[in-house]
Amino acid sequence: MDKQQDFVLRTVEERDIRFIRLWFTDVLGMLKSVAIAPAELEQAFAEGIGFDGSAIEGLTRVYEADMIARPDPSTFQVLPWRGERNGTARMFCDLLNPDGTHSLADSRFVLKRAMDRAADKGFTFYTHPEVEFYLFRPQSSPTDPLVPVDQAGYFDHVARGNAHDFRRAAIQMLESMGISVEFSHHEAGPGQNEIDLRYADALTTADNLMTFRTVIKEVALEQGVFASFMPKPMAEHPGSGMHTHLSLFEGDRNAFHEPGAQYELSRTGRSFIAGLLTHAAEITAVTNQYVNSYKRLWGGAEAPSYICWGHNNRSSLVRVPMYKPGKTNSSRVEYRALDAATNPYLSFALLLAAGLKGIEEGYELPEGSEEDVWELTDAERKAAGIKPLPQSLDKAIELMEQSELVAETLGEHVFDYVLRNKRQEWDAYRSQVTPFELDRFLPVL
Repeated sequence: MDKQQDFVLRTVEERDIRFIRLWFTDVLGMLKSVAIAPAELEQAFAEGIGFDGSAIEGLTRVYEADMIARPDPSTFQVLPWRGERNGTARMFCDLLNPDGTHSLADSRFVLKRAMDRAADKGFTFYTHPEVEFYLFRPQSSPTDPLVPVDQAGYFDHVARGNAHDFRRAAIQMLESMGISVEFSHHEAGPGQNEIDLRYADALTTADNLMTFRTVIKEVALEQGVFASFMPKPMAEHPGSGMHTHLSLFEGDRNAFHEPGAQYELSRTGRSFIAGLLTHAAEITAVTNQYVNSYKRLWGGAEAPSYICWGHNNRSSLVRVPMYKPGKTNSSRVEYRALDAATNPYLSFALLLAAGLKGIEEGYELPEGSEEDVWELTDAERKAAGIKPLPQSLDKAIELMEQSELVAETLGEHVFDYVLRNKRQEWDAYRSQVTPFELDRFLPVL
């Protein structure tokens, strides 16, 4: 037994942990959980816990249903909302086949595989997400109008406001689980908040994001409200994105930093951005995986709709933030399309793959844009070589289906499942008769 497993076993005994929840995600990034008793923990480390994979989105087919969840002891944390006595802890799991090989349906393994490929080239991939979400009053039925918890706006300080108390409670809970928070504030929409996680390697960040979404919903329940990471819950207010800062390190050296270069951005960093831009459209069905995601991308309010980059241009898809003199580690790029409802494992794997492709192939970075891309005419954007992101899930699926990069990064199983699931979602969505149609057409046609 290794040291991490031994630490977990001792902690469970010393802190009177009665339940250990084994966490993993389905292919869409929904959290799954099974609880075991402390007495089963040693066997879980050694052999894993068997379950029916065919009952979970995208894992296996019925005739090959048996799967194994083996806990990763490095992810052990006590769940603070379950109380101090007779507590509950959690660990993330690797999903295995009965013969002990890694399951190709495991989102976490998809990211590990991408990071191993980067490591073979000497790179470690770091991410730093800025997560937006809304807080609403409880509804008696899903058809009730959404009522935000406040009417505040960007950076507003609301005396005795619900959001202050909420963010404080959520951050305390996150930090008690070892998840460091960098900033928090009220966002532009009523009841909309942002909490930024401190940068970490991409696998740790993805695990932290799965925990983050759970913590936010738990704190909301405790405070009598509900939290939503839906990309665009209200047509008249900004959507919720997850702008994510990306960087590559070679050991302790930031591979994106070059003293004296424009924006202090190295050739490696420029090629990485070029990779993101070149492959942005074909990865969008994963980074923005719901029909509602495109209401945010094409709904204005600083959401990126066009494929371009800039320095301090918040209408661009990729932004190079201001370099802090003397802080070489601060050189990074910000990808602005992601929404907080994404599967972070798959999205980070694709962002990394796109950037690495740019480095490997020596992609040239086009001219940046410092203009508000939304304000340009179609002709001006065309003249500048600025193409749009997909305007619907349907178009995004079509582009993903043709992508060798996405197929190679996700693997055949996940690639095929995501395409099949997203087609079903689009077909169900386009068959709906919406309130817009009824309001607009029923009285006059």
